[in-house]
Amino acid sequence: MVGAVAGAATFKSQVGHLIITLGGNVSPKAMPKNEYVSVKTNIFGKIGTDNGTHPSALREVVVDIDKDTKLNPKGYPSCKPGQLEARNTAAAKRVCGKATLGNGIAHAQISFPEQPPIKVTSPITVFNGGGTPARTKLLIHTFLTVPVPAAIVTQVTIQKRGTGVHSVAKIPVIAGGSGSVLDFKFKLGKTFAYKGKKVGYFEARCPDGKFLVKSPKILFKNEADIVGQPAQTVLKGSVGVPCTPRG
Repeated sequence: MVGAVAGAATFKSQVGHLIITLGGNVSPKAMPKNEYVSVKTNIFGKIGTDNGTHPSALREVVVDIDKDTKLNPKGYPSCKPGQLEARNTAAAKRVCGKATLGNGIAHAQISFPEQPPIKVTSPITVFNGGGTPARTKLLIHTFLTVPVPAAIVTQVTIQKRGTGVHSVAKIPVIAGGSGSVLDFKFKLGKTFAYKGKKVGYFEARCPDGKFLVKSPKILFKNEADIVGQPAQTVLKGSVGVPCTPRG
């Protein structure tokens, strides 16, 4: 299992036997009150059950960040989902390496009927899927070797909403419905040159000491037909990610 991010803000939510913990932090922690600067974020999550059964499959995550954040995808290389599908991690990086925004690791559990669960490990690579500051897309690539080699490409749509951002991640079916994500951890963010100026793909400012992050919908589906679990479960939560105002 991956460990929590040091100094991260976290929230934990449980419905029935299903439990999810999500967290993250932003660096640098100290940033201007009014001027936007390039930032990176560490994000992690853990999924499990309180009775040791195979967890339902994570299928959708909706996240709202309240204010003082923005995206600058213009001028950064981009990649399309079709360039990542059916490619392992090394091949995906060869094709779309210039569009990389972050890296990490994930674990999943494959549960076939009347067989012991199989735990698999996969690198995570996050690519820029292209777009505008108002609406852009991230592509999260993982590659599983069990039960058969397969690329999993999660598409995350991020759009400006008021003074903050609204994101929706759609996670594909894993191993025909027999697979569930157990945990993940990755770092995200890049600084690059655009029109002779250094900009951050993600930028933020810190006027009041925190970013309020809400997840109104974390959707799970019991695709492996585990006895005692509902067909669908929705969890939600919120957390204040701290920052330090300066200037």
